[in-house]
Amino acid sequence: MRYLLLLPLAVLVLSTAVPNVCGQRNPPMAEQQRDIEKERYYANFNELRRIRLADNQRRAYEAALEYLKRFEGDKDADARTVRQFVTEYERGGIKGKLLTTYNSKDYAKTFAMGKPLLERDPENFFVLSVMTEAGFDSGQASKSEPLEGTLDYAKRAIKLLEAGKVTTADPFKDMGTAHGYLNMVVGTILRDKSPAEAVRAFRKAAQSESFYRQDPIIYHRMGIAILKGEFAQLTNEYNEKYGSQQSSPAQQAMLERIQKLGLQAIDAYARAAALTDPARAQGPTQPQFSTAARGKIFEQLTALYKSFNNNSDAGLNELVGTVLSKPLP
Repeated sequence: MRYLLLLPLAVLVLSTAVPNVCGQRNPPMAEQQRDIEKERYYANFNELRRIRLADNQRRAYEAALEYLKRFEGDKDADARTVRQFVTEYERGGIKGKLLTTYNSKDYAKTFAMGKPLLERDPENFFVLSVMTEAGFDSGQASKSEPLEGTLDYAKRAIKLLEAGKVTTADPFKDMGTAHGYLNMVVGTILRDKSPAEAVRAFRKAAQSESFYRQDPIIYHRMGIAILKGEFAQLTNEYNEKYGSQQSSPAQQAMLERIQKLGLQAIDAYARAAALTDPARAQGPTQPQFSTAARGKIFEQLTALYKSFNNNSDAGLNELVGTVLSKPLP
């Protein structure tokens, strides 16, 4: 009788245990289906990738993008392989297309191509640089603001350079030119909105190992930005605080800061004047200036110089003749 009572109990235990065991050994159908689909997409990508023909590599790239779109969050070995392929393909084949589009002066299309590349690879120096060039050139061509985002792209590229993360200067000739150009763009965009920041950018461009070191436009814009920025701000503050007061240590300290900024502006204008001298040998990469343009720069320099030298221009010609042999103040 004891055995008869135990049998239903054993059947009950087995009947409740079996579903759990089966549940552990057999994952849900949806998960199985996903794994099968994932393997199929990877196999298609991998088959195309193995054939080194350009068309197959393009199709492999498209298959890789589809794979990542469907299985974006996965971090297994296959997913890493696909992501690496996409990165290498974009840095190789697509960057050629991006540069070709930029060289054709289709700046809007260059932006359209570059934006998704930066979403996947935000530290791609090549793409950031070409986007900077496209945005800046667009503004120059239409005499309007550069395309939205240009300043951000330039600053991100500079950040990579200064952090030592750039090993190849492409699309620039060399690292010095990259530093010079990108800082020139930042300074030019900010010269009215944020003159003090523009001065720092122009100074970096002028100190780069590139032709920007000998570019009179850089120095002329730097001089203007100094006067419009911190010089004007401090002068206004000085007049408000100390205009009718007797001399004091604080007043003298601020006056010395103003005078120092004034001398920096004079130095920048003097370099621009020296570099536009028609008697000076000019390289093929340097802009040519007319006599009228140089005369305008010299006129501005003279007025500024006299305002700091008791309305006298004594020593001005000597300054212009020797300023390029001296470091930036």
